[in-house]
Amino acid sequence: MSKVCDLTGKRRLVGNKVSHANNKTKTRQEVNLHTKRVFDPESGETIKLRLSTRAIRTLDKVGSLSKYLRKKSHLFVQ
Repeated sequence: MSKVCDLTGKRRLVGNKVSHANNKTKTRQEVNLHTKRVFDPESGETIKLRLSTRAIRTLDKVGSLSKYLRKKSHLFVQ
């Protein structure tokens, strides 16, 4: 199971940790993902998603999953 947010698509960041002696070591920052059941009142369904904490906060602010998807519809065009 990949560590990617289902709504925002956030992934881990990869970079270098640089010491005082300028030695470079690969490091990565993982996404803070949580498994959350989201209820959508318009469709009447409960959906289980892996969301980042930022996506959870945004869903709380917007109100529902369908409102979020309408607002961010330009991100989901295939």
